[in-house]
Amino acid sequence: MRTDEGTDTAAVGVTTGFLARRLGVSPTTLRSWDRRYGLGPAVRVDGRHRRWTPDDVAMLQEMCRLTAAGLPPAEAARAAKEGARGRVAASPALASRARTTARAGTGVRTAEGTPGDVAQECRGLARAAVRLDAHAVQELLTAAVTTHGLTKAWEEVMVPALREVGRRWESSGDRHVEVERLMSWHVSATLLRVYVSAAGHEPPASASPVLLACVPGELHTLSLEALNAALAERRVPVLMLGAAVPPEALLAAVRRVGPPAVVLWSQSWSTANLPLARHLAATRWGVRGARTRSRIVLGGPGWGTEPGPGLLRPGHLAEALRLITAPDDRAPGTKAPARS
Repeated sequence: MRTDEGTDTAAVGVTTGFLARRLGVSPTTLRSWDRRYGLGPAVRVDGRHRRWTPDDVAMLQEMCRLTAAGLPPAEAARAAKEGARGRVAASPALASRARTTARAGTGVRTAEGTPGDVAQECRGLARAAVRLDAHAVQELLTAAVTTHGLTKAWEEVMVPALREVGRRWESSGDRHVEVERLMSWHVSATLLRVYVSAAGHEPPASASPVLLACVPGELHTLSLEALNAALAERRVPVLMLGAAVPPEALLAAVRRVGPPAVVLWSQSWSTANLPLARHLAATRWGVRGARTRSRIVLGGPGWGTEPGPGLLRPGHLAEALRLITAPDDRAPGTKAPARS
């Protein structure tokens, strides 16, 4: 195999610059790890230039994974070096400490009662995405949901990490688009897994589902996917229509299922459609003589802060859940229309 510098990696290894790009860290970081922790390359050309062998690369990948999980750099370096020498089993105390510290990094209280640092978990997730380490990204996402629950994991880990990756993409002239795509795909897969797991429980037969849809022209669905999974966790029936739903399809769905709430997502002002939202808010459904309306919940930054009377505007996922699951204020005895 040859690198983009033209170096035969099987013979002499890769350069520091190449390895830094592969791991998503700076060359200065690699030199610092070499100086402080002895994580240096096995080969130096002419005694000066670093060349990193496949074993060196594997050792540094483990260093990145351990620090992303919350292990202090010095202990992560020790574990990575011992792993490279095949002696991890000979150090059970270190392995136990790594597991304990990693749990602290995901917000679990340790034996000393120290609260974990969720910000560290978020940073680790972003770094794993920059390294294009799909296994680590999925592992960290799964751990976040298991440890914190979906709502907190979404608001305090996934969203900040997505924003960090998005900032890198925007500031680099689209050079990190692959990082953003990797992160988004794994976040979506994690949310779908939560939904599928929760949706195995049948909702009450008489309950009408909450309807979730992106407005026409809107393709960003991740936030709706998070809400979809969170509602399913709470055993709230939900009907997810996804991206860019045409107005006539939205109106037909409202009339057919009689949802207690309709959530419309708009990521940018260019897709926000207040006339459509107001039309849906005024749409009455149900049997003659007992017609009612759905709550209209506007999600996403595209709507602004004050969309108008009769339209609910949550600021985050937890608030959206509260608004959607609040006691129904429709007329007593009103039933959802029969589905066709």
